[in-house]
This record gives sequence, structure tokens and C-alpha cells, in this order.
Amino acid sequence: MNTDEIQAVESRRQALLGQLTAAETALRNGLHTTRGFGEAARAHLERARAHILEAYIAINESKSVRTVQQLVDDLNRVQQVMDDVQRRKSKPISQGI
Repeated sequence: MNTDEIQAVESRRQALLGQLTAAETALRNGLHTTRGFGEAARAHLERARAHILEAYIAINESKSVRTVQQLVDDLNRVQQVMDDVQRRKSKPISQGI
């Protein structure tokens, strides 16, 4: 690639990173306003934010990143652990003996 092509690619990369930053900011702000819309809305916003952050890493870093499926699997495992912890907290003490 010549200098002009490199500059054009970098310009597009910077524009895309700016769009991702704006999207992440909007999602983060949206997370503060989900009260009354249920847990599903919040979960979707959190998942969307995770995808935005992973895309930012994929564009900004030269190292290998997770595939979308790997990210989804990781997020599902984290959610499963959180659900298990929540169930254990809500289980009456007499059932745990």
C-alpha cells in the first residue's frame, strides 16, 4: 500500500472507532434508564455493549480476539454462574443442609 492508501485505511479505522465509542456511550447511558423495562432489556443492552467493546478490540488491536461465538459462549457461562449464585442466595438455609 502506498501512503495515501494507508492514510485512507487509518481514516476509516478512526471513523469506525469513533462510531463504536459513541455506540458504547449510548448503550452505557441506556443501561441507566432501563428501570421499568424488565431484565430482558437490560440483558440485551449489556450483551450489545460487550459486542461493541469486543469489536473495538478487534479493530484497535493487532492480537487475535474472540470470535462472536466465543464471546457469546463466554457471556453465557458468566450469566449461568451469576444465575447459580443468585439461586443459592435465595435458597432457604434449611434446604442447604
